[in-house]
Amino acid sequence: MPVVTRVTDLIGRTPLFELATTATGTRLLLKLEQFNPTGAAKIRMAREMVLDAERRGLLPSGGHIIESTSGNTGLGLAVVAAERGYRFTAVVDHHACKDKLRAMRAMGAELVYVADEGDDNLATSAREDLAEAMAAAQDDAYFTEQHNNDANAVGYYAVAEELLEDVERVDILLSAVGTGGSLFGTATRLRQLGCPPYVIGVEPVGSIAFGGPGGPYWQSGTGTPPGATIGTAVDYSLLDEGVKVSDVAAFATARAVAKKLGLMLGGSAGGSVYAGLTRLEEFPAGSTVVTIVCDGGEKYLDTVFDDDWMNDRDLLDADSEREVLGLLDRYSPARRKQLVEAR
Repeated sequence: MPVVTRVTDLIGRTPLFELATTATGTRLLLKLEQFNPTGAAKIRMAREMVLDAERRGLLPSGGHIIESTSGNTGLGLAVVAAERGYRFTAVVDHHACKDKLRAMRAMGAELVYVADEGDDNLATSAREDLAEAMAAAQDDAYFTEQHNNDANAVGYYAVAEELLEDVERVDILLSAVGTGGSLFGTATRLRQLGCPPYVIGVEPVGSIAFGGPGGPYWQSGTGTPPGATIGTAVDYSLLDEGVKVSDVAAFATARAVAKKLGLMLGGSAGGSVYAGLTRLEEFPAGSTVVTIVCDGGEKYLDTVFDDDWMNDRDLLDADSEREVLGLLDRYSPARRKQLVEAR
């Protein structure tokens, strides 16, 4: 790694981790995006949205970036704004993890809340309405509007390029869908590079992007809650399957992976990993299955990894954790290697 002078120069080249392997050679690989600056994938698209706005003359020198965020996009924009000399205001709610909010403020962001202290409901629609109104009222402001910004998906093209540098092909791309940028941006670029994957989107139970009844959920930074608009980056023409995973299963998976392997995954990544583990033997033999882990679990020590917080919301489920631990044992790459060598 060369010496760099900007934090954003450290974006990318995140590692692949082989989590699970079947007897037929199908592998579940995790693209660990928590190794980016800010510990999340979204700094990729935060940078691209700002660069795109500059290229199109939408963001004046010394201007004001405004975004509605549950945390990770705001962290990325805080870095980019600091580097490039912009003000940044994050419109947030108390559903976001506190450490994300503290980190944004530490990097100079202004936080504007749409709900009172103690109201920890997800308020995506209210956040976006306020961010749009704030930007419209200021001549030097630009609302990056991540849910409806074409540069969002483009920011993830490099993920596809990195994947094909590390593996021969990606047969199945299975990941969480919030704005849709990470899954569909990566899938688009894989197609452009001659490697069209089978695309499986994962959202929380209660999210409405893949149909079904809407309702509350606790997985942060993913899904489309009732009343919110499905983002333009959600490209249904690329989607082969849309599946839903409950908060209980998603969080049990994150907790089980941490206990078994010492690998900390965010709650929404837990949902994707659960979907992958429970489907692994259904995929064609020898398949390479990739899940984009959008952030790590260290930001969720007060929520997903806190027994009291989990119990207060009826999310703690020992049986679900045991199920995932059993799947991790069954598909352990190290155990599979030992069995092969013993033959």
